[in-house]
Amino acid sequence: MPGKIDAYVDCVSPYSYYATLYLRKNRKALESYGIEVEFHPVFLGGINVGSGNKPPWTLPAKAAYSKFDGERACKYFGVPQIKPPAFFPILSILPQRCMIYIKRNFPREKYEKTFLTLWEWIFYKGIDISKPENLAEVFRSNGYSDSEVGEILASASKPEFKEALTANTQTALDKGAYGAPWFWVRNSEGKEEPFFGSDRFAFMWMYLGLPFQDVAIEEKGKEKEKSRL
Repeated sequence: MPGKIDAYVDCVSPYSYYATLYLRKNRKALESYGIEVEFHPVFLGGINVGSGNKPPWTLPAKAAYSKFDGERACKYFGVPQIKPPAFFPILSILPQRCMIYIKRNFPREKYEKTFLTLWEWIFYKGIDISKPENLAEVFRSNGYSDSEVGEILASASKPEFKEALTANTQTALDKGAYGAPWFWVRNSEGKEEPFFGSDRFAFMWMYLGLPFQDVAIEEKGKEKEKSRL
């Protein structure tokens, strides 16, 4: 039985951004072992309420630590430093519903690249994509026609896509989610387990039985020895 990683992500979560980048970077290697990766839009606010969790910025100790953790994560994943804009956090319901529509109606690569753009516009351009006029510009920047942009935005008001986002969020909650990114992983034996966050991939690879190189400290002086070989 092939394996699968179901990733539940929200554009309001920077750690979902890091995880999406990392899984896409490693998709070819994962597919070589028969492991599929699928990204599911969820509403993180609903996961927090449903699980009883609180966002880091609402707890002083978490908020203070997040500054250090965020800077380290950006270095590790090789992206520019993220600075949450003054309007952060946004209500992500509109963009997340739109992403469900895009996922259903456009190729996977276009869907995933558009998703990545949402994070980039929030955290690097400082643009509030919860506003329809700004979100429309995000879609136009990804090559959608004016008629397609209109259809995408209109989908967010339709019961079908309202219910779809609610269903995705509930599925994540049913699988134990208390934040994002949340992963539900099936290995080759058909067993399934949850994983949380963008820093548990070594655990995930072990569970999937994949060969991988973990972080290792090089003994002082060994680098010079290697250069002489």
